[in-house]
Amino acid sequence: MSDSPTAHSTIRTDHPVRPVLDVWCELQCPDCRSALDDLRALRERYGDRLELRLRHFPLDKHRHSFAAAQAAEEAAEQGKGWPYAEAVLARVADLAAEGEPVLLEVARELGLDAEEFDTALIDGRHILIVDADQAEGKAIGVTGTPTYVIDGERLDGGKSQEGLRARIEEIADRLLAS
Repeated sequence: MSDSPTAHSTIRTDHPVRPVLDVWCELQCPDCRSALDDLRALRERYGDRLELRLRHFPLDKHRHSFAAAQAAEEAAEQGKGWPYAEAVLARVADLAAEGEPVLLEVARELGLDAEEFDTALIDGRHILIVDADQAEGKAIGVTGTPTYVIDGERLDGGKSQEGLRARIEEIADRLLAS
């Protein structure tokens, strides 16, 4: 018998482990903005029973996406990662046209420390997190955004969102039932 876990092994603990949905996202991506309704519906349906993790996959074609990913990490550090990501995604056109000032404006609107955002973008304190996410995404075959990974299954939302929420719910329901 091998000591290494397989994709189908189950580790029993005294408290249940929640399923994780990794959301590979880019905050200047119109397709990611379109996916927000599905993410909100999943959050509403599962609450704390399903962990949604924002993973960064900035694309070269979007000039401000790397800075936006760093800003999202600063927002997470200040306790508002998802609200910040959603607010930036709601303004993808503004971000494309106006750049980094939009990131600071959104921080102010959410009551975050915009000066700390500015400093974080200058000193690059979150670059390693963004780089690590991007490298992991590439390693597992992420090529565009949004891409979802749940229970080892990769679902590409960059081509079409159709049917993805139902597939995620099917997998989450199975994981929660076991």
